[in-house]
Amino acid sequence: MAIDQRRSVKKETGAAYNKDRKKRKSELGRPASLTKIGENKAKKIRTIGGNLKNRALQYSKIIIMDGKKKVAAKVIRVVENASNRHYVRMNVMTKGAIIETDKGKVKVTSRPGQTGQVQGILVK
Repeated sequence: MAIDQRRSVKKETGAAYNKDRKKRKSELGRPASLTKIGENKAKKIRTIGGNLKNRALQYSKIIIMDGKKKVAAKVIRVVENASNRHYVRMNVMTKGAIIETDKGKVKVTSRPGQTGQVQGILVK
C-alpha cells in the first residue's frame, strides 16, 4: 500500500473529514531509509522538479564537527536513539541518535536518509 502524506482522515474528536478528492501522485511518500552501520552504500533518488537526493543505506564513518575542524571517525554502534527505541537494537542512525565512535560518543546532526552522509558533534 502506498504511503500517503496528506492530512489525517479523522478529526481530533474522532469524526471523519469530508472527502474532498482522491490521492495525488505528488502526495506520495517513500519508506524510511533506515541508515545502518556497514560498508558505505548510498542510493540516488529523483525528487520533485527532477532534483536528486542521496539516500544513505549503510555508513561506516561519521564526520565530527569539533569547533572549526572536521574529523572523520569510525562508527562502532548506536547507543541511544530518541526516534525509536528499537533502532538501537537494529543499529539505525537517524538525526539525534547517540553513536559510539573511536573518538567517543557523538550526536548525529545530519539526516542520513536525506543528505547521504552522517555528520555529528561530540557529546561530553
